[in-house]
Amino acid sequence: MGFIEETGVAQYYRDARITAIYEGTTGIQAMDLVGRKTASEHGVTARTLLAEVHATAAKLAEAGYASIAANLDAAAKEAERCVAFILETFGSQPQLAAAGSVPFLKLMGIVLGGWQLGRAALIAKAKLAEDDADADFLNAKIVTARFFAEHLLPQVAGLATAIVAGADSVLELGDDQF
Repeated sequence: MGFIEETGVAQYYRDARITAIYEGTTGIQAMDLVGRKTASEHGVTARTLLAEVHATAAKLAEAGYASIAANLDAAAKEAERCVAFILETFGSQPQLAAAGSVPFLKLMGIVLGGWQLGRAALIAKAKLAEDDADADFLNAKIVTARFFAEHLLPQVAGLATAIVAGADSVLELGDDQF
């Protein structure tokens, strides 16, 4: 099978490879998130979104999903710390915010993914009470949210440290050292 074939895996591979070109590189997307989506509007959207994440974490705690709630809330607090760092540094030292832009993009993806899975767990719990509920499917949603909360959301703390405390080391080498 070669790349000329228009069926099967070859087509999926070509489609997956071209997506990066259509959407721009990770670095460009990360810089856009830091500069145009966070710093230029003084973090209003990011903070509003993270407030929604905290609200969902509170609902998860009320619903008895303590692990999901605690991990989601902790991750949102780390994200808020990173937003504050970006806002503090972008105006006077934009290179510091830029140095952590890719980890920030990853961090926000993880936090917001956890948020959506937490929301799905709440919906699944409510639907379990219905007579015609697909219990296996709905319980799988809840377990998936818990897995994500316990295995991926803790990564946010490490990314936050890289963003806030690691910017100087990224900038330490001069251009002539590359």
